[in-house]
Amino acid sequence: MTPPRVRPPGAADERTQLLGWLEMQRAIIHWKCEGLSEADAHRSVLPSSPMLTMAGLVSHMRWVEHCWFEVMLLGRPAEGPHFDDGPEDADMMVEGIPLARLLEEYEQQCAVSNEIVAGLSLDEMGRHPQFNASGRSLRWMLLHMIEETARHAGHADAIRELLDGETGYY
Repeated sequence: MTPPRVRPPGAADERTQLLGWLEMQRAIIHWKCEGLSEADAHRSVLPSSPMLTMAGLVSHMRWVEHCWFEVMLLGRPAEGPHFDDGPEDADMMVEGIPLARLLEEYEQQCAVSNEIVAGLSLDEMGRHPQFNASGRSLRWMLLHMIEETARHAGHADAIRELLDGETGYY
């Protein structure tokens, strides 16, 4: 089921607004996947970006959530396709993995991210000893994740229109 797309209240506190905007962008990623066939979910629409499929984008977003909140913020081990010595864009290589599974993994990762964020101050600094994580606060990371997720929601919007003509933002 697609999460609701709800803008945060205009007069809400900073945390509520940051988390609200992030949740809305996450929901747009889900919405853009509604009703796609497996073939379309794994079909590239841009010849110059063959890895940019809807399924690949969802996988990428799952790993971005993991990277910023578990690795950079909490200092957990740098594991996963972003950190492997494999090919560039390995997190987008999802041939044969059903879109429903990728969306479920993304949703689960977002839930983990939300649990992490709920227990920390916006001024909490990243803890990973590498990647300059200690120079970034949770506030910065949330703003970055809003930007990252919104940028890719725009990609998802364009991919969807190129796949089957479906359009719509909100």
